[in-house]
Amino acid sequence: MREAGGNEMDIIVELHSYSDTTTAIQIGQRLEELNIYYMEEPVHPLNVESFVEIRKKVNIPLASGERLYTRWGFRPFLEKRALQVIQPDICLAGGISETKKICDMANIYDASVQIHVCGGPISTAAALHIEAAIPNFIIHELHRYALLEANTKSCKYNYLPKNGIYEVPDLPGLGQELADETIKASIVETVA
Repeated sequence: MREAGGNEMDIIVELHSYSDTTTAIQIGQRLEELNIYYMEEPVHPLNVESFVEIRKKVNIPLASGERLYTRWGFRPFLEKRALQVIQPDICLAGGISETKKICDMANIYDASVQIHVCGGPISTAAALHIEAAIPNFIIHELHRYALLEANTKSCKYNYLPKNGIYEVPDLPGLGQELADETIKASIVETVA
């Protein structure tokens, strides 16, 4: 990948917590010469001490957070400087307000933010708004799940990058609405 993309291309290594601490260190040390942007979830995301050990032995930024909840879940990772990139998932971390607070807290510890966006068009719109409002935004995630036709057609707008850059929705609310077909296919419960 480095040869094909050159030195200007950012490479992220996603280990999805499949390795143990020793293996993550070995992998990381071998990857150092390739100027990796960051290593994502090299070990189980709830074990802060493993991240600390890897960080001491590997000269690649570490990222995690899509399976952490609220500020209190991120706090030990930030206080121990175990993560250089946090990846809160808006839907799991506690919503838009809580995710913004997590991002602000990360800024205090010089940690960058890449919102975890593995959902559809509503998650994408929410992430774009948070990313535009924080100083420590680093990169927007575009997951293949967001490109599935069932997801792209579930809402009226499909926000995708143009020349590598996203525009922040400027419509009311999140700037996203469910498609008429999605609403028609939904179960409606009326509470009187």
